[in-house]
Amino acid sequence: MTAPATKVPDYSIVVPVFDEGGAAPALAREIAAAFAGESHEILFVDDASRDNTRDLLVALKAEIPQLRVLGHRKNSGQSRAVRSGILAARGPIIITLDGDGQNDPADAPRLARALAAGPATLALVGGERVKRQDSSAKRFASRFGNGVRKRLLKDTANDTGCGLKAFRREAFLRLPYFDHIHRYIPALMLREGYEVAFEPVNHRHRESGVSKYTNFGRLKASVSDLLGVMWLQTRARNPQGVDEV
Repeated sequence: MTAPATKVPDYSIVVPVFDEGGAAPALAREIAAAFAGESHEILFVDDASRDNTRDLLVALKAEIPQLRVLGHRKNSGQSRAVRSGILAARGPIIITLDGDGQNDPADAPRLARALAAGPATLALVGGERVKRQDSSAKRFASRFGNGVRKRLLKDTANDTGCGLKAFRREAFLRLPYFDHIHRYIPALMLREGYEVAFEPVNHRHRESGVSKYTNFGRLKASVSDLLGVMWLQTRARNPQGVDEV
């Protein structure tokens, strides 16, 4: 049975969307089916879409009672949309998926349960996409970027670009926020003294819409972001826990 709205759900699924009218309704139905029988809520955060994404999602609320729709007044990017969803979420465990439908919702409960079953120090279980359904240029750029980031940050992650992640809401809210943070969550979790883990997940073809990113755009943002996270790592001092005496 799904938890009533007055009860805090076990899981909050957060999905950022921008101009995804062709994918969002089907994705919402898939998420609801994947988490059927689990205590959950589904938050779609519309980042000021120019198409009918928001209207389609609002209309779907009558069909999916767990669905909540948040809307940005101004387009602010994927990371901000994810954060808006997390701030509004009520569940202690957050699951994020990309809004284009390429992440398979069927994998999401497995990551969420792995996190819930782990120790309190385990703050994130991230997906690593297998059999990527992207262009060869995009796959090459991803492998190169992930390799450089992993080498410099030592975050143990092979695929931080995968939008499918399960993490503890409290842990995320301890992290310093900046645009594009979604690619550096594992490194920042480790910086705070948490543990992270990764599991293989499915990856699907984009069936509608167009990617909001280019390889050049990612590279341009990644250089400054990477330097910034490296600086944050040098400024970390971890007390290894706090005791009240």
